[in-house]
Amino acid sequence: MTKTSLVKGTAVLAAAGLFVKFLGAFFRIPLANMIGAAGMASYAPAYSLYNFLLVFSTAGIPVAVSKMVSERQADGRCREAAQVFHLSRMLMFMTGITGFGIVFLYAEEIAGLFHVPGASLSMRAMAPALFLVPLVASYRGYFQGMNNMIPTAVSQITEQIFRVAAGLTMAMFLKDNVWIFDGFTWQQRGAAGGCFGAAAGGLGGLLAILIMYLMVRRQLKERIRQDRIRRRSSSLLLLKRILIIALPVTLGAAIMPIVGLIDAGVVAFRLQASGWEKEVAEDLYGQLTGFAAPLIGFPQILIQSVVVSLVPLVAAAKQKKDVFLLRETLQTGYRIAMILGMPCAIGLIALAKPILLLLYPTQKASAIHAAPCLQLLGLGFLALAIVQVSTGALQGMGKQLIPVRNLFLGVVVKFALTWSLTAIPAVNIKGAALGNAAAYTIAAVMDVRALRRTTGTRVNMIQTFWKPALCSVIMGLSAAFCYGILYGWTGYNSIACLGAVTAAVFIYGILILRTGTIQKEEMRRIPAGRKFVSFCEKIKLW
Repeated sequence: MTKTSLVKGTAVLAAAGLFVKFLGAFFRIPLANMIGAAGMASYAPAYSLYNFLLVFSTAGIPVAVSKMVSERQADGRCREAAQVFHLSRMLMFMTGITGFGIVFLYAEEIAGLFHVPGASLSMRAMAPALFLVPLVASYRGYFQGMNNMIPTAVSQITEQIFRVAAGLTMAMFLKDNVWIFDGFTWQQRGAAGGCFGAAAGGLGGLLAILIMYLMVRRQLKERIRQDRIRRRSSSLLLLKRILIIALPVTLGAAIMPIVGLIDAGVVAFRLQASGWEKEVAEDLYGQLTGFAAPLIGFPQILIQSVVVSLVPLVAAAKQKKDVFLLRETLQTGYRIAMILGMPCAIGLIALAKPILLLLYPTQKASAIHAAPCLQLLGLGFLALAIVQVSTGALQGMGKQLIPVRNLFLGVVVKFALTWSLTAIPAVNIKGAALGNAAAYTIAAVMDVRALRRTTGTRVNMIQTFWKPALCSVIMGLSAAFCYGILYGWTGYNSIACLGAVTAAVFIYGILILRTGTIQKEEMRRIPAGRKFVSFCEKIKLW
């Protein structure tokens, strides 16, 4: 059941995550065309602030709720599991209303700190999302603790659909109506409309998950009624337990956003110190953060889907003191992460320049210059995947501080490398990418060692790493070869790149089946997996 739950949960959340990412990319492109660079200058600070604050309200508590609900469900304490959920919802309400109040009331002051006064309208438009999204997160944590990933996936998709539709509609409406917020330029009004999409998305996600909760509420009440354990734990003790679990997770999740905020100043400063002019230094940093780094977010969604499914399963196995089940769960988590993450990393390394040219056809020079950074970030993604899975496993076991400490040490090394390497003219922004790879590698090694000490788990290197690596390398070489052939025939990067990516998907799929990297029984656990196995058997592929 553990493998089944993990594989199915990963598949559901991965599909939802990819769809959400696609909609997010679709949203940014037309919005930028609609309001221009000046409008995006007002949009970016508001949305960066939103993402940063959201870490503190939604990163740790859903994990804590998922873990505590899973533990209590495993012990048959359904009443206490519901109590945990109700407490988390109250906590999220208080957190959300505080975040909303601070941003809405002090938008001008915050925008001044960003040196973009016109962003205050965008911040106010986005502020309601800081109240709505945390409430959604509490429901997601409850459902995830019961190993039900469908509500999370549905609410994520609904949230993003509302965000895109409302954001683009309001951006178009506000920018064309001078009489609304006439103290702001049309670009600033359009940016505020785009930011309002976050609030609309939060409302849509909340409505979706509320409907799904109401659909199963009678069933949940029946479980509570049948619960023979009548004694309820102290709400204060449970709340304290939620915070004990959530705070380290939140700190860990906040490290990289904080680094992202600080890193901009460090990299630009060191580039200028090495002799680059201010405008050139900013352009170089934009190539790293605006062109290369966002592409790592797509494969990250796949790995995060594994992590969300992994946490409650590890918590349940630990609660039952089932060492074999715990080790099997960890092995499965690492295997799925490598099967999904390895080809993404190798693909980005092999086709970095073609992919960037495909996505940014009007910015060819920047795309070409960003390609080496994307390759280094792709290399570092392998370590990042291990860090994410290990962090989820350690969180599920109640060892939240270990991954925070390890990632913090990695970040210290990253700062040192970024500071020194970016000042070398020949290295420049590639030093920051190398710093990322080093940080994740250090954290990954320390996390794996911690899991080995804690659980005695020894990963099957052949099945978990070497087989996916072999399949991925062959896939990457084949993709590069296909790209060269297709580009030589057509002369079009878009046709050659899309053809090479399509070929890579088919080649990797065939390789993991033929080499036994993924087993038939594992594939059957994925939604529609049985039909796929039957089809492969008919054509003698498996």
